[in-house]
Amino acid sequence: MGAGFSENLVSSNSPKVLVIDDEPLVRESIAIYLEDSGYQVFEAASGQQGIELFCEFNPDVILCDLRMPGMDGLEVLQKLSELSPDTPIIIVSGAGQIHDVVEALRLGALDYLVKPVTDMAVLENAVVNALTRHHLEKQNQVYRKELEQANVELEKNLDLLQKDQDAGRRAQLQLLPEPDSTLSGYRFQHVIVPSLNLSGDFIDYFQISERYAGFYIADVSGHGAAAAFVTMTLKSLINQPLRQYRLGENEAIINPAGFIKYLNDEFINANLGKHITLFYAVIDTYNDEMDYCVAGQYPAPVIINNNEVQLLTDGGFPAGLFQWATFENKRLKICSDFKLVMVSDGWLELLSKDSIPAEETSLFEYVKSSSEVNNREITVSSLMQPVKQYPKDNMPDDITIFIVSKESS
Repeated sequence: MGAGFSENLVSSNSPKVLVIDDEPLVRESIAIYLEDSGYQVFEAASGQQGIELFCEFNPDVILCDLRMPGMDGLEVLQKLSELSPDTPIIIVSGAGQIHDVVEALRLGALDYLVKPVTDMAVLENAVVNALTRHHLEKQNQVYRKELEQANVELEKNLDLLQKDQDAGRRAQLQLLPEPDSTLSGYRFQHVIVPSLNLSGDFIDYFQISERYAGFYIADVSGHGAAAAFVTMTLKSLINQPLRQYRLGENEAIINPAGFIKYLNDEFINANLGKHITLFYAVIDTYNDEMDYCVAGQYPAPVIINNNEVQLLTDGGFPAGLFQWATFENKRLKICSDFKLVMVSDGWLELLSKDSIPAEETSLFEYVKSSSEVNNREITVSSLMQPVKQYPKDNMPDDITIFIVSKESS
């Protein structure tokens, strides 16, 4: 019998197969075998009847003989290709008809089987392969349309950025989540201060499902409209794996390393000329666990958890640089005092002296001293204190502060 795909597909969709053959014994034996496998089978004794049944029942796959009186297989194939070019057609050919088979393949036939068909499992396998390929092609068409639509939207946004920096800033702000919000018992707070009108820094958090919440902080190389355009691209690229997860098709969105690998491939294939440092994490709110992946994020996030302050230095390559780059998942148990503090490298520049950027450990030391020595709560406002020393039109770099904490029960 057929492969597992056939059984799953039949149970959910009951694929329809049209068998066109003027030989009753051949036609009926094929129909009986496929019906036993769970397919809906329609039989046509001639090419003309096959066209009529196709128009009436719109089958998922067609098995068609080549040699038939009246309208032969090639005529049927040509007619059906005009009516529905996407419907897979498998030619059933007698030995010695190789020239006709070549012509059939040229006209769009997907596959061919040689008569007599002595092993029906081979025939069913051909049907399964045709249905699988057709299903994948339909999915690809949907994805291409979604990508085309996303590109149209991105081009519109880029046009806004180029024509009007203020309008571009507003468009970018609309993509940001609320500056202070709670998802499934976790609080998300952030602020972004661009060095120019547009920022290469970006953050987001979102409910993946009732169980999972995802979030990230990202920093695109460079500044201005080009970097802001990449942040918009990042936002749009998340939609596909998020939708696929909710449809039960793909779990990349809850696998940080797999998700960043997906972003890496997309950025490289798009040839944007930019790379992006990233920290992406997924919180399992049922088990209070966090899976995360670091893709070159600098400075490394600082975590307060179980009365300890740690620097998450599990570094990796930025996304969009190397096709061969690998990314690694890490997991930690979330305790009641959990707080994750993330800033962009622009924040370090505000702590610099004599134009020398502060070291990466500065964030760790700041958080540790504030929580242990001063017993002061780490908040967005407290981390913004150095920023207030600079006028808004003279920021040395984009500044981002992002804090995720567990709400007290």
